[in-house]
Amino acid sequence: MRKVILTSLTLSGAMILTGCGQSDFGDVERASTSVNVIDENNLNDVMLTATDPTESVSYFTRAVAGAPGRIDLMRGLAKSLVRARNITAGVQAWRNVAKHADATSSDRVDYADALIRAGDWKEAQAQLNLVPPTHETYKRYRLEAMVADSNQDWKKADSFYETAVGLTTKPSSVLNNWGYSKLTRGEFSSAERLFAEAITYDSGLFTAKNNLVLSRGAQGKYELPVVSMTQIERAHLLYTMGLSAVKSGDITIGKGLIKEAIDTHPQHFEIAVRSLRALESNVTN
Repeated sequence: MRKVILTSLTLSGAMILTGCGQSDFGDVERASTSVNVIDENNLNDVMLTATDPTESVSYFTRAVAGAPGRIDLMRGLAKSLVRARNITAGVQAWRNVAKHADATSSDRVDYADALIRAGDWKEAQAQLNLVPPTHETYKRYRLEAMVADSNQDWKKADSFYETAVGLTTKPSSVLNNWGYSKLTRGEFSSAERLFAEAITYDSGLFTAKNNLVLSRGAQGKYELPVVSMTQIERAHLLYTMGLSAVKSGDITIGKGLIKEAIDTHPQHFEIAVRSLRALESNVTN
């Protein structure tokens, strides 16, 4: 009788231990899965900002092949392709994201961005029109402004640019775009003001400096603006101003500015030298 009781107790104890063991292993497995998800998310973030975008493309291409329905991986691939300047494939990847059941308004904005890079302005506008007005982001309004520019709808463009500027703490690039829009319209004074403002937010934005010189040159202002610049930047800006003067018919002033650009550049300024020779040859002829 004692043996029966002992056997019963032993079996009961074994069942309890087995149950505990299964519970422990289950917890460990779930914990391990959670850690893997965290690690994967961290890796995804790292790969999105990888120095070499082709590595990022390879990583997300493999990831999407292994889990084709995961929208986070599809987004990663689309962003990586655009970063790698493979715009055609990037547009297709964003199209796939936009069709996904879990796609967001931000996804559609990013799709529109890729379409603009591909030069498909009409489809970009169609995608932006599908974004609800409650989705008020800097990127959305910057793209809206660019599309309005392409349609030469200046009133809308100005409104969208102004809204975009108010939605970011780093408006240098959008101010530069807005200024270029004004420049193409022939509103040189307004363009000059916007380029100068862009530089106050990013003193290293050479594109805005060059555009500022163009807007001043279009007004017959042939002095460099008072902004920070390296010696090489100064040479290039003098060259830009010289070309602007030549284009306006002020040949003598233009030649003088190009000569100054050549003297200012710390290395041989080949393109400026060729331009000066061409100008002198034309004058001689």
